[in-house]
Amino acid sequence: MRTYFKKEFICFLFAIAVLSSCKKIFNLPNDKDYLSSNVNYSNKIFEPIIGRTTVIGGFNGDNSTQPIKFEIVNARFGDGRPVTDLFQKKATYVWTAPYNGLEKSLAEIEAKRKLQEHPLFEVLPSGEFILWASSTNELIAPRPADSTNFPQDTRFFDLKITNTGGHTIIRDFQIRPFRERPYEPSDDFNIYSGGPAPHPKTPYNPLSRNYIRPFLNNVIGATTDIPLESNDDKKDVVVYIRPFTGGTGNSLRFKFLNKDSVEMNPALFNETVWDKIVHGFNFQKTLTYAQYDVAYPIPLVEIPTIYAPGGTRDHAEFRYSRIGFGGVRVVASFGIDFAIYRKGDWEIVFHFLKDNPKFENE
Repeated sequence: MRTYFKKEFICFLFAIAVLSSCKKIFNLPNDKDYLSSNVNYSNKIFEPIIGRTTVIGGFNGDNSTQPIKFEIVNARFGDGRPVTDLFQKKATYVWTAPYNGLEKSLAEIEAKRKLQEHPLFEVLPSGEFILWASSTNELIAPRPADSTNFPQDTRFFDLKITNTGGHTIIRDFQIRPFRERPYEPSDDFNIYSGGPAPHPKTPYNPLSRNYIRPFLNNVIGATTDIPLESNDDKKDVVVYIRPFTGGTGNSLRFKFLNKDSVEMNPALFNETVWDKIVHGFNFQKTLTYAQYDVAYPIPLVEIPTIYAPGGTRDHAEFRYSRIGFGGVRVVASFGIDFAIYRKGDWEIVFHFLKDNPKFENE
């Protein structure tokens, strides 16, 4: 049995030697990788939002041999002018260790990411494209405020795809970036002009205005004794997401205004689980606001956590209870699913416009 396998192995080595010698004697070429003529993308028009790290583009290699090299070439506007703004290099955060939402301090979070120099827009080794959060309206001019898409305002580029089997070029990708929207929901924000958004029912009335709407559950009006609502027809409560001054540079504050625009005490929302509102630290609860030190963006990574169950937005819910009719304890809640993309001091304000919530027992 051993003799048989030994003979087979010797024959195998002999065959390899013969093939190698033939290649040298007859100068046969090395085998080339395969590069399909059908490599393509599911979409060639990209419309990312400036100021957010966004991965886009679905590459189909059609079984081409890896590794494949990707290179953006011939970047130009529709009128032929060269495009250079997309490729400015700026420092941007790159994760070097996994974020999981269990970090116990800002320092622990920051230890997991580093600032690295990257072009604002580039192609990744996977063939996907990325617009980094370091992009701004000042660095990359957004699409026109009047919402037109003229060729002279559109950036085009081609993509050179190479492996040892050769190369091919996919032509005429387009990138039409929207201006920065520092937060979501952004119902109050005109995505083209950056000004206030008109009310959806009166879109051509420059005096009308849309607002961010919270969710409301069992929130009863103190005066009307009916449930408060926030929708296209009725806005008993609206939300403002806006910068404030006097924070740490990494602050997130929650405020509550009554119908007279007077700040309400957060302690009124006595069933709120404050340590699950946001992944923040150094919590402060004063008579007029609740505040955290946070790392931006919020959420930091688009994965499900106790703060962002859906992954893409933080879930901030404020709860309180009172005794209703029949002696039954009623729990009311309101809040917002939100994201903030720009570092700074931000406040989220819930404004009860027409009636205050009812806290008294029946």
